[in-house]
Amino acid sequence: MSRLSVVETGKMRATGEELRKQFAQRIAANPPGVCAVEQQLAMLQVCHAQTCGKCVPCRIGLGQLEELLEDVLENRADEDTLKLIRFTAENIRNSADCAIGFEAANMVLKGLDGFEEDYLSHVKEHTCHGSFEQPIPCVTLCPAHVDVPGYIALAGAGRYDDAVKLIRKDNPFPTACALICEHPCEKRCRRKMIDDSVNIRALKRYVVDNASADSVPTPECGPSTGKRVAVIGSGPSGLTAAYFLQLMGHQCTVFEEKDKLGGMLRYGIPNYRFPRERLQQDIDAILSTGIEVKTNTVIGTEEMQQIRKEYDAVYVAIGAHTDKKLHLEGEDSENVISAVAMLREIGDDHYPDYTGKNVIVVGGGNVAMDCARTAIRCHADSVKVVYRRRQEDMTALPEEIESAMAEGVEMVTLNAPVRIEADEQGRAAALWVQPQVIGKVKNGRPAPRNASKPEERMACDIILVAVGQDIVSEPFAKCGIPVNRGRIVAESSGFVDVDGVFAGGECVLGPATVIRAIEGGKVAAANIDEYLGYHHPVTCDVDIPEPILNDKVASGRVNLREMEACARKTNFDGVELPMSEEEALREASRCLRCDRHGCGVLRGGRQELW
Repeated sequence: MSRLSVVETGKMRATGEELRKQFAQRIAANPPGVCAVEQQLAMLQVCHAQTCGKCVPCRIGLGQLEELLEDVLENRADEDTLKLIRFTAENIRNSADCAIGFEAANMVLKGLDGFEEDYLSHVKEHTCHGSFEQPIPCVTLCPAHVDVPGYIALAGAGRYDDAVKLIRKDNPFPTACALICEHPCEKRCRRKMIDDSVNIRALKRYVVDNASADSVPTPECGPSTGKRVAVIGSGPSGLTAAYFLQLMGHQCTVFEEKDKLGGMLRYGIPNYRFPRERLQQDIDAILSTGIEVKTNTVIGTEEMQQIRKEYDAVYVAIGAHTDKKLHLEGEDSENVISAVAMLREIGDDHYPDYTGKNVIVVGGGNVAMDCARTAIRCHADSVKVVYRRRQEDMTALPEEIESAMAEGVEMVTLNAPVRIEADEQGRAAALWVQPQVIGKVKNGRPAPRNASKPEERMACDIILVAVGQDIVSEPFAKCGIPVNRGRIVAESSGFVDVDGVFAGGECVLGPATVIRAIEGGKVAAANIDEYLGYHHPVTCDVDIPEPILNDKVASGRVNLREMEACARKTNFDGVELPMSEEEALREASRCLRCDRHGCGVLRGGRQELW
């Protein structure tokens, strides 16, 4: 081979790699709501183009599959066509000579099952479930459907008060979501077609740092309707529902069993992640609408029955505030503490003293990381997180795991707890674990199984159990509210099969994210309003700046930093450092303004989400 041909071959390979990378970027940035069948056809065509054509299943069969999918899209198909698609794909999968043919056919089979409703919609109703009602990926993937491009543009223009007002149109917790949201809005950001997603959460943090929530006035409430709504629980879901209902003109009363408001925002998230004064800013703004509050009020069966008589509607948002058990021998030993109990005490500013103690945390989620990092701050001598899967299989955010390790937390993975050893005084002395070996993928994650190794003893003084949370739903079940496996049964609208009762948040979903709880409250508020005989829109008169028509060249994403580990692990002060003005302006300029270009042109302007 000549030198020229080697160079040319290298160019071809580099070009191929670049094209594959660009294709992957476009898949990653593909907005939700497009036609699933059309997506499958596009992927099938790409796979077909990659085959060598040696075997009949790939050369002929994949082409036939393409024609069949085109029939579905062009409304020429019926249910027999779907059977033929399945039959053809199964034959290709079982007889193809290469992985490309096998995987292409397998992809079609998975799509037939996973997108069954989309296929049936095409062949039965000749309609497509693909919808462009909310085509902007960041807006669509935000459970509360906050106008993300709008407040990024306002942040870039230095209009921070207006940005808070725009966020609050759909989410009354701008500060909470600026500091602790898991930012699902960034998953399909179309900026990925160029480089990386916009740091949306960080820009929201910049906004609320420059215009605190309690300093930006809330909208005026509508005329009183004379209706009264009771909200059980003052977590993000309950306060969200109360906020929007109060704006609509319905008088809301929030019942809270604890001394302070906030639910898991206060009693489940340590101060170093979400300082209490920042939480109070959101709460004060919400209460400024005129919501009545009754704290230290436990709602049992009798109280619930009385509330139903006195109020026109009830929203149950009690959250998930009880701990789950390990069901291990020795679990009742002293110094075996649930994560829920520990974080609840910290929420009331009662901090434990773990000086000189060896602490073990059982679990692999964000709560487990919170417990581990809290134990470090409570002067523990050593902190270990024990998890039965691998570190990459943990459900905690990667940045939370990295931060915990930087502060000195040790990750002991592939070890399943089997029993707790107690000393003569009944105190926890050791956790016995069974080493695991990773196995087949189940439900999206590799499942562990017992390894052919003996059990191991891990000496400790404190065991913190962070394996999930449960819901105290029994008092409501006795009132006739349907409950299944501890969770209240409610429709997606929040309606419970009891007249005038709605439910949402973690008591319906199980333990979930803050933004999902906010979504439940927002949806319930709209449907309670309809139930009461009204249809109040929630509007915002903020004028959104027009996009700057400049080239969007590839550039690096600005990431937030934390204080140095050696400094932050000694106290409960906030650890995350905000953006500078320079960083914020640069990051805001990376937004492609999909509300005006790209997806947004399909609607001819901004989306109305209420």
